Amino acid sequence: MQSNTFFGPHLRLVGMAVLWGASWPAGRIIAQSMPPLAGACLRFALAALVLIPWMYWAGGFAQLRHWSPQRWLGMLAAGATGVFGYAAFFLSGLQHLPAGKAALVITLNPVMTLLIAAWLFKERLNPTIAIGMLLAVVGAVVVISHGQPLGILQGSIGLGELLILGCVVCWVLYTLIGRWMLTGVDALSTTAVTSTIGAAMLLAASLIVEGPSSLGLAWHSSGTAWGALLFLAFGATALAYAWYFDGVKALGAGAASGYITLVPLFGVLISALLLGETIDAPMLVGGAMAIAGTAVMTWGRR
Repeated sequence: MQSNTFFGPHLRLVGMAVLWGASWPAGRIIAQSMPPLAGACLRFALAALVLIPWMYWAGGFAQLRHWSPQRWLGMLAAGATGVFGYAAFFLSGLQHLPAGKAALVITLNPVMTLLIAAWLFKERLNPTIAIGMLLAVVGAVVVISHGQPLGILQGSIGLGELLILGCVVCWVLYTLIGRWMLTGVDALSTTAVTSTIGAAMLLAASLIVEGPSSLGLAWHSSGTAWGALLFLAFGATALAYAWYFDGVKALGAGAASGYITLVPLFGVLISALLLGETIDAPMLVGGAMAIAGTAVMTWGRR
């Protein structure tokens, strides 16, 4: 019994990393089959069908009427960046870029977040964190540039890489908005409300940019695409967040966040297994550096 109590949160956090890693090949399947904005809208609309009742059963609805206008503004901003912006760049980028490579580019998330947090919130950086940052950035550059870092200076970055870098920018903004405007709000309420707001924004954007027929095209997509979409909505969103919240509660935010460093590794491996994507030398070397860098950063923050 004690063994299960000890290993349970760790196993669920590994499961969370697997689900989030698998979201990249799932997103690639959807991006090849559905209009990206319509697909992203359906993903978060379906996720909200689980998250909102979950929030209600957890007693989260009682606090909504006490939220200040600033808090609602923060939710709106977080939904616009962390859901609408991130999801739009995510599926649009996966139209042009292999899922495994995209998963490695995302290792820039913690680097950019920590750098800006150090600037805005005066977070202290130590030599260990700095070494991890440098390693992660160099690794990501090797992946993005196909092993030719000087090519970046010559504008050789493709559209897919630029779109996935848009995911990085949106996630950093989402994280900083959360620290600035959403202090004191539990993670479940934040996820449920921002997912609902983001789904509404994605719906409006899809109707305007892709046209009214986009949802119909998404609706009539293949069974494989719908399977990937349902996995993203219920597996990589609702279930993965549930396991992550459980890990944070049992082990603390620092220990739980360390498992996120496994996400790009699982993303690459699952993409190769399910989609037959090749892992070339720049991905192997740069990915190892990027993943090691994020692990060193996590260790340094402790």
